[in-house]
Amino acid sequence: MKTAVSVPDAIFERAEKLARRMRKSRSQLYSDALREYTARHDPATVTAALDALYEGEDSEPDAFVRGSARRTLRSTDW
Repeated sequence: MKTAVSVPDAIFERAEKLARRMRKSRSQLYSDALREYTARHDPATVTAALDALYEGEDSEPDAFVRGSARRTLRSTDW
């Protein structure tokens, strides 16, 4: 799909240099950048990445955290 976008000159120049250094076309660089950006901001993708990161981790708070939470709750007016 062809599209036209406007970007500030400084960003355009940096993208041009990066594309040359990576030996990619401008279109490929922008496609890769948009793919990465949209993946990082998609809630389902973020959740899946966090789930994979913490899989198998003990999710129970340690004794210090439990004690701190209890003390905080006791000293807070509800």
